[in-house]
Order: sequence, then C-alpha cells, then structure tokens
Amino acid sequence: MSEQGAVCYTFEAAVEMAIQMENEGFRNYLEAIRKVKHKGAKEILKESAMDELEHKHSLEKALLEGQMEGAQTMEKQIPTMRLDYFLAKKELNSQSDTRDALAYAIHLEKGAIDFYHHMAQGCAGAPMAKLFDRLLADETKHLQQLEDMYEEHFMTEN
Repeated sequence: MSEQGAVCYTFEAAVEMAIQMENEGFRNYLEAIRKVKHKGAKEILKESAMDELEHKHSLEKALLEGQMEGAQTMEKQIPTMRLDYFLAKKELNSQSDTRDALAYAIHLEKGAIDFYHHMAQGCAGAPMAKLFDRLLADETKHLQQLEDMYEEHFMTEN
C-alpha cells in the first residue's frame, strides 16, 4: 500500500483495493507454504491462506452485487496482544517451524489490519467506513486466533 492521506474511495474502487490486498496476502502465504517443510508450519500457513481466499471471495461477490452482505456481522475490532511488536519479522525458509510460521502469519495479519484501519479512517463518516470496519474486525479476529495459538504453545508461565 502506498502512503496516502485520508481518502475515501467509491464502493467499487474500495472493494477492488481490498481484493488486491487479500490476493497479495494469499500469494505471500502460498510462497511461504512452498518454502517450509515442517508439517505444522504448513498447516498454519494453509489455514491462513484459506482465510484470505474466503475474504477475497466475499469481496468479489460484493463487487458483483454492489454491496457487502452480512450487515449483521461484527464491526468492532477485537483486542489483540500486539505480539507483532515482540516477534521478529523474518522470511520463512525450509527449516522454519510452527513458531516461525505463526510469527510470519501474525505479521501478515497485522499488515492487513493496518491497511483496513487506514481505509476506514479515510472513509470515516461515509457509508464505506462500515465495509472497512467489518473487514478490520474480521482481520483482528484472525490475528487474535493466531496470537492465542502462539501463546498456548510458545509462551510458558513461570
């Protein structure tokens, strides 16, 4: 995403940007899946890639219908642990394990959150803001799930 001021786009332009964003996320996961050998790491990356495909499909359907379905869905962000600040952001390789894959996925999801947050702010007060609030909430939910998994498996209590 390029650095831009707060800008609100038409529904179609905004959805096209979101589709591109989700496609880039999917491609990043796909590339990572091809690199890693660890079974658990591959599984985490595949699940995250599937989430990106589901988002992209929903957005493409919205583009066809001229509106986003599911107005009753969650629009509030879910608080996260902000593990992206503590985990190193690094490329995956054939030796990467589940911990590395989770950290990688956490950083990718944080990038999506930043994108949708920027878009929602640009459209504050406009009808388009709800679309981005919804997508933002969905991304924070996914990030929370990844962080919970990381906490459960790799953050031990003393």
